[in-house]
Amino acid sequence: MNLTKLKTGTLEIIPGLGIAFLVAVCSKFLAQWLPTLGAATIAILLGILLGNTFLRNPILEKGTKVAEGKLLEFSVVLLGTTVTFQTIAQIGLKGGLFVLLQMSLTIMGAYIIGKKMKFSDNMALLMAGGNAVCGSSAVASIAPAINAKEEEKGQIITLVNLLGTILMLLLPLIGGILYPSNLLAKSALVGGTLQSVGQVVASASMIDSKAVELAMLFKIMRIMLLVVVVFLFSQFKNRGTLPESQIIESAANKSALPWYVAGFLLACIINSVFHLPVQISSTAHFFSSWFEITALAAIGLRLDFQKFFKEGKRFLYYGLSVGAVQVVLALLLLSFLRIG
Repeated sequence: MNLTKLKTGTLEIIPGLGIAFLVAVCSKFLAQWLPTLGAATIAILLGILLGNTFLRNPILEKGTKVAEGKLLEFSVVLLGTTVTFQTIAQIGLKGGLFVLLQMSLTIMGAYIIGKKMKFSDNMALLMAGGNAVCGSSAVASIAPAINAKEEEKGQIITLVNLLGTILMLLLPLIGGILYPSNLLAKSALVGGTLQSVGQVVASASMIDSKAVELAMLFKIMRIMLLVVVVFLFSQFKNRGTLPESQIIESAANKSALPWYVAGFLLACIINSVFHLPVQISSTAHFFSSWFEITALAAIGLRLDFQKFFKEGKRFLYYGLSVGAVQVVLALLLLSFLRIG
């Protein structure tokens, strides 16, 4: 019985996973003629185009979900084999301070804007956490800690994904204009602002491969603070109604550090201590690249524009307002901290 279920589950995954891989192959091919965009960005854009036209089919959903989640997670872990402590040191204390300030101010800005626009506490908190930390994953972790409804969670995930897609394309252009020769500043702008890991990878790929490494370090720092954010949000929402010990236990249970972040850090430590042979790091980079591009194609295929239009103008204005605040804050902090 279990074997039959396993076979059925595998067969249900194959169509979506296969389509995502084919989009990735096409993206690699097209990147030869569009090197400025790069295969990662082409994959997510081509996925969005096909997913909202010819490939709108429920049969693909399970496979694209696996590709979007698991492949990107494995890609992040493998990326750790190409990073060392010396790479991390490039970020420095200023980079860490940038992340903390950017996250804190984004949370405050998103929450205040949400309340001014008459959104509920739950939706304002979900929007704040989703944009400040790691997109849909943060929303999914925060939602149970603040007792958010499924409808609220779904609406904010849709909005966060839309905003991230817009910023994914804009930030490399802004960074290129303002910081033409400052790779660290461009990487911080992307890694410290964008919502999801996939968007960070795709956006940084439009700069260069080194920017992907640096931007991911900024992103990993944000993800590592997810536990803290969930705890603070839970404490804020449940203030006066639950004992603090119960809030701490609840938040910790619902926001464990993602396994791929721990895997990335472990791979980085191993590479720093033992200096992995070139063959191993190059093989890891090869698979990481293909996992990444296939996952980004799946993200594009799953991005349903009908959901955005369904939510209405009020949601769109909220998203664009929060995005504008994030970008302005990042630029001001980069200038104030003189990063790069």
